[in-house]
Amino acid sequence: MRICIDIQAAVAQRAGIGRYTKSLVEHLGEFAGQDEIDLFYFDFKRVGLPFKTPNARPVPCRWIPGRFAQQAWKRLHWPPFDWFAGRADLYHFPNFTIPPLTRGRRVVTIHDMSFVRHPEFAESRNLSYLSAVIHDTVRRADAILTDSSFSADEIRKLLPVDPDRVFPVPLGVDPRCTRPAAPLIDATRRRLGLDRPYLLAVGTLEPRKNLPLLFEAFERLRGYDGDLVLAGMKGWKYEPILERLRASPAAGRIRYLEYVAEDDLPALYAGATLFVLPSFYEGFGLPPLEAMACGTPVVASTGGSLPEIVGPAAVIVPGFEPDAWTAALGALLADGDRRAALSAAGLRHAATFTWRDTARRTFDVYRRVLS
Repeated sequence: MRICIDIQAAVAQRAGIGRYTKSLVEHLGEFAGQDEIDLFYFDFKRVGLPFKTPNARPVPCRWIPGRFAQQAWKRLHWPPFDWFAGRADLYHFPNFTIPPLTRGRRVVTIHDMSFVRHPEFAESRNLSYLSAVIHDTVRRADAILTDSSFSADEIRKLLPVDPDRVFPVPLGVDPRCTRPAAPLIDATRRRLGLDRPYLLAVGTLEPRKNLPLLFEAFERLRGYDGDLVLAGMKGWKYEPILERLRASPAAGRIRYLEYVAEDDLPALYAGATLFVLPSFYEGFGLPPLEAMACGTPVVASTGGSLPEIVGPAAVIVPGFEPDAWTAALGALLADGDRRAALSAAGLRHAATFTWRDTARRTFDVYRRVLS
């Protein structure tokens, strides 16, 4: 069979769905056997594919900018995707929606239902678009992939879909995300200007991450002579978050690094005293697993799938009361033995999430759809 995967997100984004798509296609080729994999993307500026795809064939479209095609799909529901990508037996769309298509089976990845559960946190144009097309997408999909059992249950509850067409396939931790040697951790910290102990939060700057709660808990923390470090690109509705940061009485101890290169992330994780994620809602939550893989203890909320994903290897704080978060952070910072136990448990837990397994299970769904 011939499988075509829309990898535009991997070309256009460095985080989130872009990282998912890139990591998936880097491992899918191992399971292709006699099947053929086409990786479609728009490449009007002819910059080429910025990563390797073993046993897969890049299929760039160089005669039209991708943004023109995207607008045509949104406004006109035309032209068909396969006019650009060519003929395939199955098409996989990793970014929530299925564009117009005249042939082949259809697989879509719907990563979470945050835009339904928490529309107040979504970017307005994206919310309007997803709300308008998501029912048509699930009606046309032969299979729906999602990142966790929690998200699979959400999709079954909130969308008119046959439950048997929804497949939870957990994400993986990049094998390069391991604890570096101490000299590399120290060198990376110096280069990033992190000369004090720090608590770490990694993720796109957006309201769903609930960072103002983390600011408040950090402000109330006593006895910790360190900083709070944030790493992640600016997303949407981020201005009030930065305003709250600047107004914080602890603003001098809160560092916002913006985007940190993937090669620097392991050392950034490993150098932290704790990794903290007070998110309201996560369909999966990859950063806490990455922190675990680097040996850093994790404190997380009950938001969405997080209890499922981090399991017993993290401290889970129920609710979103600042005092409870301050107490949980303070207790863990005061207990070195507990931190060491969480570090060891986190290493074991994170090792069970691999992109190879994600790719294998994804290919199993392809074959099931085509059987």
